[in-house]
Amino acid sequence: MSDDLLIDEPPARRRFFSRFGGALGPGRDRHWLWRLMKWLGIVLLAIILLYYPVGMMLTHQINDDPSFSAPQVEQTDNLDSGPSQAVATAAAIMDREVSQTAWTANDPFFMPGWALDNMPNFQVGVRDAVKRFALELQDEIGRNRGTSGADSDLQGAASYFNYRPDVWIWNPSNALLPTSTTEEQYRQGVKALQNYNSRLAQGKATFDRRADNLLSTLDRIGKDLGAASDRTQRQIDQESGSWIDFHADDVFYLNKGLLYGNALILRDLGKDFSKILDEKGARQIWDRMVTSMIEGAELNPWIVINGRPDAMMQPNHLAAQGFFLIRARAQLEELNDVLIK
Repeated sequence: MSDDLLIDEPPARRRFFSRFGGALGPGRDRHWLWRLMKWLGIVLLAIILLYYPVGMMLTHQINDDPSFSAPQVEQTDNLDSGPSQAVATAAAIMDREVSQTAWTANDPFFMPGWALDNMPNFQVGVRDAVKRFALELQDEIGRNRGTSGADSDLQGAASYFNYRPDVWIWNPSNALLPTSTTEEQYRQGVKALQNYNSRLAQGKATFDRRADNLLSTLDRIGKDLGAASDRTQRQIDQESGSWIDFHADDVFYLNKGLLYGNALILRDLGKDFSKILDEKGARQIWDRMVTSMIEGAELNPWIVINGRPDAMMQPNHLAAQGFFLIRARAQLEELNDVLIK
């Protein structure tokens, strides 16, 4: 096609050719196509480079508000009956994590949440606290003196929250067919807790407010905190003094979620067992224990550093968090001594 023939082309086509390589001629068709492909490649590269960083910033959310609570349950004149504030809060915490916030622990590689690690570890820590409480409800608090059959809703909740936190729609390493996602299972667990609490309000379920049930629950939570403390100690022993420790933040945020979930559940469990705590004179110790957990959960360093414990310039955020873990566990043991009398 010569330049004279190009004059007869429609104006829109002439402008297109002039923008992407000028008039077509021998070799020029390849030239303008190459320039078009180059610009498309630049745009695609920019999208790829921005997709994860921008997507991660938009997805990242650590829900560690210590004032978070479920709506106040309707109280009855009889402090030994009625719905549980702790059960309502446990359900609300998990509902927030799976229905109001993106659950990132099971995000596949093509989603920005896959590149996050602080948020998913925090969410798994919260799940661990709720799972422990659901198990204690099933085995102790939700039975009459521990001898009656397990409540069906509590059995369901304990099973649903025990589901792996990293299961997406399709996980070829486990099954070739689509499977139930983590979010679906945890939403079922939330519904089971809500249904159980509704039945409590109607007098059709058991929430046995006895000191020995509370003792058993505190003992198991204390063991979970002990395991978290051991996890922290191992990370400090193995990597302290390293300016770059890629696993320190994993441990820190897993513990942070565990402390946060337990703090909110125990705060409201104290309301459910207020009569027992007042009779035993344990209210002040209980409040100090919850405060220790909240203070540990509120630690929020910009970068988690696992420095030497005796370093002057290099902080150790794991050791700082570990202090609150150990203090909360010691206060749990002190509570056990008071409640057992």
